[in-house]
Amino acid sequence: MRIGIRAHDVKADTFEGLVKEIHNEGMHCCQLAVPKAVHEFPTKKEVLTPGMALYMKEVFAENKVDVAVLGCYQNLATPDEAALKDTIDTYKRHIVFASLLGAGVVGTETGACNTEYRTEPFSFTEEALEIFIKNLRPVVEYAEKLGVIVAIEPVCRHIVNNAKRARKVLDAIDSPNLQIIFDPVNLLDESNYQEYPAIFKEFVEILGPDIATIHAKDFKIENGKLLSCACGTGQMDYEFLLRYIKEHKPHIHVLLEDTNPSNAQQARQFMEEKYASL
Repeated sequence: MRIGIRAHDVKADTFEGLVKEIHNEGMHCCQLAVPKAVHEFPTKKEVLTPGMALYMKEVFAENKVDVAVLGCYQNLATPDEAALKDTIDTYKRHIVFASLLGAGVVGTETGACNTEYRTEPFSFTEEALEIFIKNLRPVVEYAEKLGVIVAIEPVCRHIVNNAKRARKVLDAIDSPNLQIIFDPVNLLDESNYQEYPAIFKEFVEILGPDIATIHAKDFKIENGKLLSCACGTGQMDYEFLLRYIKEHKPHIHVLLEDTNPSNAQQARQFMEEKYASL
């Protein structure tokens, strides 16, 4: 596996310093959400020019760091038509940028059918799923033109909250340019965490061939609430996930989440040692 980190979880004063620090921490790849990670120059969508993409590509190459995911986590199910139009334009700009940068995927979650991006019962209906599919379709069609992969990340609180709903999206759009980010912990909440081995197994059975990238973190229960945390600091058993990676997804990008500069290398070492021991 090619293990990495979210760029915005790394501390640096400059973009070049950021990428160098990712390399120095022993990471092979990163998830880049430009507005979150870069602070030395403007990061609105109009900054995503070919020149910026090729500059960043050069810096990443010099430091032997892949851009596993170019993050564009916006709400494709918003009922606000003007906001939706702007959001689709933002995704298209990220797709162009990814094609020049050489990013593995453009990553997105699946939103909610309200302007606040809040969890609500309607999100789990078939109608909400159809809204999301309708709005995602032109984004994927645009990605096909440029040879870019769009990857959706199922989250228990969002419209695509489990493997079966994700499968419906992939089957409806039917494109090799639409794939999956597998974040095991994001499938869990207080109601289902005790069944997490079965949930993970079902996910790879239903979506395995379409998993392009993996997010890795841990979880723990405190005061009845499920909290995510860095790998190796919670109660998750990693054997199934890491064995699946070794047997089915060698060299896949695995991005650490919920890390900070004080524990990122410890989380990386934990994952690498567990992987090596299988």
